[in-house]
Amino acid sequence: MSALDWSWHFLRIVAVILAGIGFEAAVWPPVASAEIPAIASRQRAERKIFADGEIIDGFLKTAFGAEYHLAGRVDRIRKYQTPVRVFADGNRSDRKTQLARIVADIARRVQHLDIAMADTGDAANVRVKLVRDRDLNRTISTFYGSERAREIRGSLDPQCLSGFRKNEKFEIEHSDVIITVDTGDFTFFDCAYEELLQSLGPINDTATVPWTMFNDNVSMGFFDVYDQYILNLLYDPRIKAGMTLTEVKEVLPAVLVDVRTWVRKVNGLTE
Repeated sequence: MSALDWSWHFLRIVAVILAGIGFEAAVWPPVASAEIPAIASRQRAERKIFADGEIIDGFLKTAFGAEYHLAGRVDRIRKYQTPVRVFADGNRSDRKTQLARIVADIARRVQHLDIAMADTGDAANVRVKLVRDRDLNRTISTFYGSERAREIRGSLDPQCLSGFRKNEKFEIEHSDVIITVDTGDFTFFDCAYEELLQSLGPINDTATVPWTMFNDNVSMGFFDVYDQYILNLLYDPRIKAGMTLTEVKEVLPAVLVDVRTWVRKVNGLTE
């Protein structure tokens, strides 16, 4: 799984979407991915209790930097400051249904993120391209051009891919996600969760944090508790696009207190 960061002026691709949803914090049942044995076993073994330092370390390592970036600085917080609307572009109705459940799951578990699906292509800021595995390389070339696609494949050798365009304020304006639909249910869910979440801002993969899906050596297939901490920290209103590492460190302790309360509540955790 791989992710890209490019500047606001680099690329313009049209996408899609609908309206936001509201919800109250509650303990939500697992998304349909839990029916897949490989995912269910990972959920049973999932670590759910983390020290403050472990959470902050993973957040800083994924929210700053980029595994591969095409242009622009990567030393600032990047996030959407507007509602996120996701369009599924493809022919597999079953995968579109699964993607909608994934988006709804993300919406339920990230308190200050307004994210929802749509069924048109006129007003989107996230486009998910669902492709056959044999068409993956060609699709990457269509999105990024043949020369850039060769660089991406040489650096990342992706199974699936996400990237976003940000403006001069480091606000994400548009994201593109490419996911294969015919490589099995586990791979689909694993790719869909990771690439969708990375397209929202935490785009830097790290091999030094063993609990995050933003580690190429970790495959989850579901929205794990550790990564819920990362996304909830990122989308807390006190963490703003364009903030430096120093600025973020100043507010993180207070933000983490509130994020812990939310993540515990939405997952029914007692500690």
